[in-house]
Amino acid sequence: MEYRNIAIIAHVDHGKTTLVDGLLKQTLVLKHGEEIVERAMDSNDLERERGITILAKNTAVEYKGVKINIVDTPGHADFGGEVERVLGMVDGCLLLVDAAEGPMPQTRFVLRKALELGLKPIVVINKIDRGDARPEEVVNLTFDLMAELGANDDQLDFPILYAISREGRAFTDLNDPKDDFHELFEMVLDKIPAPHVDLEAPFQMLVTNLDYNEYLGRIVLGRVNRGKVKKGEFVNLMHKDGSMTKTRVVQPFTHLGLKRIEVDEVGAGDIVALAGIEDAQIGETIADLADPEALPIITVDEPTVSMLFQPNTSPFAGKEGKYVTSRHLNDRLKKEIMTNVSLRVDEIRPDEFVVSGRGELHLSILLETMRREGYEVQVGSPQVIIREVDGVKSEPVEHLVIDVPEQHASTVIGVLGGRKGQMVNMEPQGSRVRVEFKIPSRALFGFRTQFLSMTQGEGIMSHVFDGYAPWAGDLKTRQNGSLVSMEDGTAFAYSIWKLQDRGSFFIDAGQEVYIGMIVGENSRENDLNVNVCKNKKLTNVRSSGADDALTLIPPKRLSLEDALEYISDDELVELTPHSIRLRKKILNPSLRK
Repeated sequence: MEYRNIAIIAHVDHGKTTLVDGLLKQTLVLKHGEEIVERAMDSNDLERERGITILAKNTAVEYKGVKINIVDTPGHADFGGEVERVLGMVDGCLLLVDAAEGPMPQTRFVLRKALELGLKPIVVINKIDRGDARPEEVVNLTFDLMAELGANDDQLDFPILYAISREGRAFTDLNDPKDDFHELFEMVLDKIPAPHVDLEAPFQMLVTNLDYNEYLGRIVLGRVNRGKVKKGEFVNLMHKDGSMTKTRVVQPFTHLGLKRIEVDEVGAGDIVALAGIEDAQIGETIADLADPEALPIITVDEPTVSMLFQPNTSPFAGKEGKYVTSRHLNDRLKKEIMTNVSLRVDEIRPDEFVVSGRGELHLSILLETMRREGYEVQVGSPQVIIREVDGVKSEPVEHLVIDVPEQHASTVIGVLGGRKGQMVNMEPQGSRVRVEFKIPSRALFGFRTQFLSMTQGEGIMSHVFDGYAPWAGDLKTRQNGSLVSMEDGTAFAYSIWKLQDRGSFFIDAGQEVYIGMIVGENSRENDLNVNVCKNKKLTNVRSSGADDALTLIPPKRLSLEDALEYISDDELVELTPHSIRLRKKILNPSLRK
């Protein structure tokens, strides 16, 4: 069979997963009762809730007798490890760019990786039905970006398609719109090179993804580099340390649509899944038994942010979770490293782990997943990973793009300047302004919430790791201290009402609290110990104001990301399956002084 292997790459929210939906709908013959749901490739709960792709996944469609393997990739910079890992499986890519927003930070990141691997992109200008679409200008901006990233002449001579993925339409001529993806499929067959196929050579395949099935155990995914392998055949698994394990392929699978199809044999050029290879890790090679030869190990960019993970030690530990010990935590983190290639875990002590990842979102998705699985864990504030570059103390720097209404631009620029940001570009776009900054990664911790309130919810910001730069000096990102409970017990409405003018609360009346738990944000810089467990003393004498209704300001509900952004270095976030609490590292107020 003839193959084409393509990845769909783009900035977050530019329409990758929606495009895959359209490709599936137009090529699959569905049986009675079957349907392709919206964002079919976003299969896990967190992806569906947040509307983002977290894990790279592959599917396949058939068009004119050619099998097209499609890999849908995440758009968030924090999941860049997923993108880097899968680009090695494909021979070309569809680069989606929003017709209004144009190339954004993550477009730059994924495009740089694709160009380095020599992939030739097909540029798809998506969402051309937007009122503020500017397709021709966006094509020019994309060309400029490619030239800046060092694309060769062949890559710069890219084909262009205009699309409305949501309606399942793509066409080459803006003046002659079509009603389907016919021209897109034709362009893939015409412009994306077919993989080099040598079926007679010894079998060789690089593991680029892992899956698990209750009946079959571990399933490895990757592209067959050369040769073929049959069901039941013995192969060599070549580990990263150079050792080899003899193992057996229990069942090979190939893909079509959203299904894995059992086959007796898979061969070069196809993206396949093999069951039965138990100890495989991402980046290892599965090779022929008689003539084993290893492929280069996958390398991904190093992590930039780390966090301290510990088992929960608060007075409420063990009340909600199923897995509460350091052994459980250790096992879970070891399991995560197997599939999450851009994550690192260092054990400092038996009950303390430093987990390093690509950014706050990367680590918070791991924490949210663990919470839902029944783990109880407490984590420290995110810290950037500092390195020495040419003998100079250096820190990670982000390329930040903000898109704000004109009237808010000066305020935002002022705040970012105070956070050591350097403006590198500014361009007005109608009633809005797009500003680009180089800014230390740590300066963006806790900034998103402030940014949204400054722009009254109308600002858009996105950033991508841009390398290391000399340490920018001390930064003060948090202006307010915390309100900390000094008693164990139940919070009373009366106490909260009395303390409302001291700051904003994170808890409701009736909620259980413990000594050292953070119950709110102080309106001043220092921390303040408060007693929220004090009720009104009752006497048998009625006073004139006795029955006044207590009007409480609704508490501020913190999401997991909000909580991680809020805490300072002497505070922790306590996560259990049903609660997110904030606490001081040292609970006893007299020991904290």
